[in-house]
Amino acid sequence: MGGTWFLGKTVVDGALSRGWEVTTFNRGRSGLDAAGVEAVHGDRSVPKDLELLAAGGPWDAVIDTSSSELPPRGVRLAAQALSDQAARWVHVSTVSVYAGWPHQRLTEDSELLDCPADADGTYGYTGEDGSPTIYGFQKAGGERAVLESLGDRVVFLRPGVILGPSEYVGRLPWWMSRAHRGGRILAPAPAERRIQPVDVRDVAEFALDQAAASGGGAYNVAHPHGIGFAEFLQACLEATGGAGRPVWADPETLAEHGVKQWTEMPLWRTHAGVWWVDSSRAVTAGLRCRPLHETIADTWAWLQADGRPVDHPRWADHGIAPEKEAKILASLSD
Repeated sequence: MGGTWFLGKTVVDGALSRGWEVTTFNRGRSGLDAAGVEAVHGDRSVPKDLELLAAGGPWDAVIDTSSSELPPRGVRLAAQALSDQAARWVHVSTVSVYAGWPHQRLTEDSELLDCPADADGTYGYTGEDGSPTIYGFQKAGGERAVLESLGDRVVFLRPGVILGPSEYVGRLPWWMSRAHRGGRILAPAPAERRIQPVDVRDVAEFALDQAAASGGGAYNVAHPHGIGFAEFLQACLEATGGAGRPVWADPETLAEHGVKQWTEMPLWRTHAGVWWVDSSRAVTAGLRCRPLHETIADTWAWLQADGRPVDHPRWADHGIAPEKEAKILASLSD
């Protein structure tokens, strides 16, 4: 489900490299269908389109990478339409489904947000401090919709932040562009804070492994070791050849200047549990995460080779404006 950009495309490429027969289902509006797939174009919110897709089954597994913008009832529509044709369903969800995210350490046994399987896009709320989120409620409802439709044939993957070549959100590309520009770089203290983004290729390989496995359940998909923020920025400087140096500002200073966490300062968030996600169950099941230095270097190489991400409105949300950064830097000493 999807299959033409970022995670979906990476899943397709990996499946083809394994010699699998692959059907993709998407609207045909974002990216090109990979050579070698059976491409079915349609809208997953249209029952007749789903009937057309179902007629092409059955499949050993469905991997759904395209439900992030759908309300639970939209997710349920596809799950019900294909339930008789799918021996297994790998559903890409998010850590935002947990009631304790981003405040608490998370395992797969942590409490989930409560959302009905038939909810529309208005269900839920966003807390005063930005958590929980309507997005989290919606994704939790989507999980419930799939579970009610397919039972123990479902595997849920709950990644946090996915980075790598073909990224469309713009988090890592912004930091690399900023590193390439050089000079004094505003950075969020503490420098040793560890983050847990995961490479899109590693998520795709784990999704494919789970498609070929047996049994249901859920897995947190986060880098088990992560990377310190100082090390992250140094890797961005090395990959891009930037002659810059970080200037570390504490959270209070950034807050005084109105710097928005997660967007103006990508990957920075002060909540205690945001990067405290236990992925040991996934590691035991076969998740292997490459060093994030490789993710950074490969993403820069992709961008330099005229890598063009799919146009997405979230790209423009990321990164602090140069004039705002300069004003804050002027108030700081190295």
